[in-house]
Amino acid sequence: MKRKVIFIGVVAILVIAGALVLWNQSQDSTTTSKKESTIQLYTCPMHPEVVTGEPGNCPKCGMELVPVKQTGEEQSQMHKHEDKEVQLWTCGMHPEVLVEEPGQCPKCGMNLVPVKQENTAKSKLPGERKILYWQAPMDPSEIYDHPGKSKMGMELAPVYEDQVTAGGAITINPATVQNMGVRTAPVRRKNFRRIIRTVGIVKYNEEKVYTVNTKISGWIEKLKADYTGMMVRRGDVLLEIYSPDLVTTQQEYLLALNNLTAVRESDFPSVVDGATQLLRSARKRLDYWDIPEAEIRRLKETGQVRKSLQLQSPYSGVIIHKNAVEGTFVREGSDLYRIADLSTVWILASIYDNELPWIRNGQPAEMELSYLPGKRFRGKVAYIYPYLNKKTRDVQVRMEFPNPNLKLKPGMYANVYLQGRTIPNALIIPAEAVIRSGKRNVVFVAREQGRFEPREIRIAEEDGKGNLRVISGLMEGETIVTSAQFLLDSESRLQEAIRKVLE
Repeated sequence: MKRKVIFIGVVAILVIAGALVLWNQSQDSTTTSKKESTIQLYTCPMHPEVVTGEPGNCPKCGMELVPVKQTGEEQSQMHKHEDKEVQLWTCGMHPEVLVEEPGQCPKCGMNLVPVKQENTAKSKLPGERKILYWQAPMDPSEIYDHPGKSKMGMELAPVYEDQVTAGGAITINPATVQNMGVRTAPVRRKNFRRIIRTVGIVKYNEEKVYTVNTKISGWIEKLKADYTGMMVRRGDVLLEIYSPDLVTTQQEYLLALNNLTAVRESDFPSVVDGATQLLRSARKRLDYWDIPEAEIRRLKETGQVRKSLQLQSPYSGVIIHKNAVEGTFVREGSDLYRIADLSTVWILASIYDNELPWIRNGQPAEMELSYLPGKRFRGKVAYIYPYLNKKTRDVQVRMEFPNPNLKLKPGMYANVYLQGRTIPNALIIPAEAVIRSGKRNVVFVAREQGRFEPREIRIAEEDGKGNLRVISGLMEGETIVTSAQFLLDSESRLQEAIRKVLE
């Protein structure tokens, strides 16, 4: 009886031990299946668009891939959608951040960018994409038709067919676009008016510059206008001159006047006519010498001959040149003064020959002086000179400006603004968007899904505000790149050169 009880106890222990073993095996298989169902992704720290399902090296730079950290919620979401195509979002500065919804990076606050579907673990299998060539990670111009190592000893990276677009267009990951600082602007239509800016110099109005001289010889006895820059008005006395010829002519005039008075009652008409002609001849000589009418009237009324005669200013203005010196002898025809009327002044400015179509006579013009900031003077274009300066290869334009307060002084430099004619409904783009090589002008048109297409265009002139008029090559509403286009141009030229080598 005792042996039977012992046997039953041993059997019970074996049954319990077997049950425990079977339970542990089921738990291990469940854990293994869970581990196998968890997908671990790997990415490159320098190229966040590279996402694979296996560890290894980056196909672009050769760096070792790092595992993408996932939270428990992300892993559960991965299990739920393991049979579906999932859109992932990452941060351009922190590639380890990988989520399934757009938003901001929890580390730096930058907007998350989508990971392209062809770069996910399922669609990025090398066997499903055609490899065009193999490329050195550090030297994109070093290409091979087989895998291996570059001259620097780095693993060659494959370049797939869907990464190269015909016509020079390129495809860039949105994260890379954000890191490059690519900015875009739309092509639009608006009224285009070119503003020509140039530098001018204030000159005297040559139509209002006068010379004062004497028609008789004599000595300057008293000088009234005795310095350059003096303001004079018409009729002001400039100087007093003594001339023996003038004294003799005055005496002859008085004798002829007395003779006519004496023979006026004569019975002989010929005598009266002779005396009259003699008086007229003396009066004409005084008139031809520009003796003022008031002086002749005084001579006739008083009958007294003056030794010196006052010379009056025939014009109003500023004395800009003076040759008269008190006590000197001057001959007839000598220039004594030069007087300029400054009520209006000229502005002479130079423009290039390609700007001539925008300039016309009578066109409004504006001017600004450096010592009067914010003050604009308004005038008009008076004349365009019909010849080209051989040395500077420019054309002079003359503008006329009113100068009521004499603020515009000859010799000053001024900033001149000329507004050309308006071209309605012109195609306008920012001038910074154009890459100019001398032979052609290229812009990059932004397409969907990170594609950028180089486009050759024909351009006209700028408006002075950073806008450029386009003749052909673009359409209204298209989006063009305004910054970092040189990086895009470099990539486009490189891909084009490699394509030609392969062909």
